[in-house]
Amino acid sequence: MIRKLVAGLAVSALMGSAAFAETFEVQMLNVGSDGERMVFEPAFVHAAAGDTIKFVATDRGHNAELNDGMFPEGAEQFAGSINEEFEVTLDVEGVYGVICKPHFSMGMVMVIAVGDVDAPDTFLEGRVPRGAKARFETLLGNL
Repeated sequence: MIRKLVAGLAVSALMGSAAFAETFEVQMLNVGSDGERMVFEPAFVHAAAGDTIKFVATDRGHNAELNDGMFPEGAEQFAGSINEEFEVTLDVEGVYGVICKPHFSMGMVMVIAVGDVDAPDTFLEGRVPRGAKARFETLLGNL
């Protein structure tokens, strides 16, 4: 009897946590609502572990992928195809730097913070185009 009760509580707890997970929709746009060109909208998402990010190819010619070295250890790399709408569930807490590969040099980037975290000191190391770096620095101010 006690085993059934414990098993039932465990299943309820697992199902309950899934019920609280959110899905954030991010549009890939040529022009954002503020007139900025080549943007993810929103460009900053604060999510919880287990939340899902849905990337919507609102305008053609864009993709969303993690930039090398800009995601927490233990997280899986993802890269959507051009014009592809896809979802990714983020289970590892940390800061994720997302780019549109064709428009990275134009600054088409976004930041996803999973959990209550700070960006690592090494987040902006490596090869990051000037426009993208400036946008990343602005977005990291949301942490």
